[in-house]
Amino acid sequence: MIKWIISDMDGTLLVEPNKLPDDFDEIMDLLKQHNIMFSPASGRQYQALVSQFPKYKDDLLFISENGTYVCQHDKEIFSATLPDTAVQKIIDETAKLPKVEIVLSGKKGGYIISQNKEFHDELNLYYTQYKILHDFSEVDDEIIKISLCDCFNRDSLNNVYKKFLPLADEMQVVLSSDIWVDIIPLGINKGVAIQKLQKKLNIKPEECVAFGDYLNDYEMMQSVYYSYAMENAIPELKKVARYIAPPNYKNGVVKTIRQLLAQQESNH
Repeated sequence: MIKWIISDMDGTLLVEPNKLPDDFDEIMDLLKQHNIMFSPASGRQYQALVSQFPKYKDDLLFISENGTYVCQHDKEIFSATLPDTAVQKIIDETAKLPKVEIVLSGKKGGYIISQNKEFHDELNLYYTQYKILHDFSEVDDEIIKISLCDCFNRDSLNNVYKKFLPLADEMQVVLSSDIWVDIIPLGINKGVAIQKLQKKLNIKPEECVAFGDYLNDYEMMQSVYYSYAMENAIPELKKVARYIAPPNYKNGVVKTIRQLLAQQESNH
C-alpha cells in the first residue's frame, strides 16, 4: 500500500524548466482521494519550491536544499546547518576558481555578491528569494547549503566538484548537474531526510515511491522500495534504482503514478 510519493524536480517532475505537468492538479486530486502524501525533494531552496506549488503550499511536505531543510505548513520539521568555519573556507576556496559563482543558502533566503547577468539568469531558474550583497559578512542567517555555479564552462565535474573533493571529510560535496555543485553538512542528503521522516511518520520504505534523475537522488533511491530513475537519468542512478520511468519530457512521473494507483486499486 503506497502512502508517500517523493519526486525530484528538475529533469524529473518538471516537463521542461519550471513547468509542472499539465495534469498535475488531476494527480494531486487522485493522491488526496487515496490518502497519499506527496513531497517535492530538490536541491532548490524552500521558498522556490513553495512558489512552484502555490495551490498546495499547505498540503505538501517540502524536502528542500537536498534534504538539509524540511518544512510542512511553513514550519521547519528539521534542518542541518554548515558551521561558520566551513562557510568561510568554501568562500575562500571558491575565490581561487576562475569564473565560478557562489550562492549561500540560508533559512531566510539566498545570498550572492556577483553582479554577473549570466549567473543571475541561471540563479533565477532555481531561486525566488535572494539578496545581492557587497560582502558575505553581511549575512545574518543560518547557512544550510552553498551552491557553486559553473555557468560559463558548464563542466562542474572538473572545474568545481573535483577541486572540492579534498574537503569531503569536513563537508558533503554533491554534483547536482553539469553547472551546479552543492555543498551541504556531513551526514545529510535526500535519503537521510526521507529516512528521518519515515521514522517520524511511521511509514515503511515499501510504502514509498521516489523519482529522480541525478547523483543528488542516489541515496533517495535507496531509501524507498519503489525507486524510479527517469529514462533521461544518468547511468549511475539507473544502476541503483529498482525501476525506470519514462523521461521527464514525456511526463514520466505522472504516467507512472497513474499506473501505480491503477495497480493498487486492482489489488483491492
